[in-house]
Amino acid sequence: MGLARDVERVVGRAVAAGAVPGAAWRVERDGEVARGAAGAHSPGGHDTLPPDAVFRIASVTKPVVAVAALTLVEDGTLGLDEPVDRLLPELADRQVLVDPADPDAGTVPARRPITVRDVFTSRLGLGIDFTAPWPTPTLAALGAAGLPAGPPQPQAAPPPDEWLRRVASVPLAHQPGERWLYHVGASVLGVLVARAAGRPLPGVLAERVLGPLGMHDTGFGVPAHARDRLGPHWTSPDDAGRRELYDPADGQWASPPPFPDGGDGLVSTVDDLTALARALLAGGAPVLGADTVRAALTEQAGPVDDEGGGWGLGLGVRRTDEPGGRHAGSFGWDGGLGSTWWTDPVTGTTAVLLTNQAWSSPVPPAVFDAFRAVAFGPR
Repeated sequence: MGLARDVERVVGRAVAAGAVPGAAWRVERDGEVARGAAGAHSPGGHDTLPPDAVFRIASVTKPVVAVAALTLVEDGTLGLDEPVDRLLPELADRQVLVDPADPDAGTVPARRPITVRDVFTSRLGLGIDFTAPWPTPTLAALGAAGLPAGPPQPQAAPPPDEWLRRVASVPLAHQPGERWLYHVGASVLGVLVARAAGRPLPGVLAERVLGPLGMHDTGFGVPAHARDRLGPHWTSPDDAGRRELYDPADGQWASPPPFPDGGDGLVSTVDDLTALARALLAGGAPVLGADTVRAALTEQAGPVDDEGGGWGLGLGVRRTDEPGGRHAGSFGWDGGLGSTWWTDPVTGTTAVLLTNQAWSSPVPPAVFDAFRAVAFGPR
């Protein structure tokens, strides 16, 4: 019971201090399960948050959709090293900026086609560059095309074919395979999955991942049976401690979106995400084989963050030579709307924390560091 007590203490303390309005968690370690919730759906509210509350998980969507995509690789529908031109002709014959910081310097033809692997590993040449001034020319061009970078707004994006047409109107910032750039690749991966499978992404995801793993509370738009467990979502407090409503309970996730975004569009629960983690930890059954999981959890690109983490086939991985031992080889990802999932195969530990408050920067708030320290032990 020590794990459950310690997790409840650190998260409950943060909620009581007003760091987040509400949070739910699940940690599995050494046969012990810590599962619970603290706080409310609204700041200072009395609408108590249940452990099975549904949250907008933002970028934790990426590994969930990547697993669906990997099932198509495993059954031969997709080849990792095939060009995407067959299924995404909009992205054929790309032009690339000579200088990613200066669109007036002109473009050159791409040296090779974008491959499926490039899309999985976010190296297709488009995305967020955290090392460059914001916004980069390509992000500005995407914004001008009606695809602004920023927190997810699922009801604001156009349908997949129009979305990809607009993406294709922008030159690549880097040559295919040259540079890891965040987010856009995951959104493209969702379109690729739908076209490869010949049906919309939500159906592919449900058939190949959510159904087999019993992830019944996960979806693009909250499932009908779970609507009473999706509350409002909030921004981080400003300097005066005031939060703004980011999305009401009946807002953008209350119904299916025009564009099911493979980068940040899902809602889920701590139990559903733990089910996915448990499958990957056990070698992938019943959705993937062990060889596919091993490849997915092998670093393909990196580093991608200040901690030296890398990127596998659609999700974050920690290098096996990372100092700290207990975190060696861990996998998962974080979401900027206030979510985190990481699994450490060395210790068999999975830790999921979901909150109803967006982060104010890519750096996680203190409650996330405290949660991880309790779940995994100090680094």
